[in-house]
Amino acid sequence: MYTTYKCSPEVSSQTNATLTINSFQKGGDGGGPSECDGKYHSVDLPVVALSTGWNKGRRRCHNNITINANGRSVVAMVVDECDSTMGCDQDHDYQPPCPNIIDASKAVWKALGVPQDNWGNLNITWSDA
Repeated sequence: MYTTYKCSPEVSSQTNATLTINSFQKGGDGGGPSECDGKYHSVDLPVVALSTGWNKGRRRCHNNITINANGRSVVAMVVDECDSTMGCDQDHDYQPPCPNIIDASKAVWKALGVPQDNWGNLNITWSDA
């Protein structure tokens, strides 16, 4: 019933995306452990999940990306994939498929200086670090 996404725009030095928030901790809203290493990660670490097309078959796993927004930038490690082709099941915390987004930990939002009551969706640019 949801739109699925099988590709993402090419990554450049200023790729547009929407930043969303995710918990990568056990019991958090991210579902199961991270796809890149099968582990959970603290919300205090700058970690992200990339949409399926951007993750390129997990080739960006454990690589750093730079996220720019709010007049600031932060470097974060890719630890997970936000599945753009599946969703609405237990493994995906019953969430719909991801469009072209970067799902980020609280540490990323804090580093960008976004007030907590504005966390959720933010237009950003990003690039490989």
